[in-house]
Amino acid sequence: MDRTKNQVVEVITASIQKEWLNPNEVYQEFGFSISTLAKWRMTHKNLRFSKIGKYIKYKRSDIETFLLSHCIKEVA
Repeated sequence: MDRTKNQVVEVITASIQKEWLNPNEVYQEFGFSISTLAKWRMTHKNLRFSKIGKYIKYKRSDIETFLLSHCIKEVA
């Protein structure tokens, strides 16, 4: 029974972790360097983040919105 509970907790934890990313995970998935993310936080670059204590987290949907808002149309 405990094993099943642990598996459920692991699945829930994994799904939460996928929605909220730390700067290293953002780098791994989206390619923004950790130092670039830090500069953007200091200059309010419009990439939303949450900070709880010393922990910085980025919501995946906010990163995707940021990328979409910076699309450039090609001129024909």
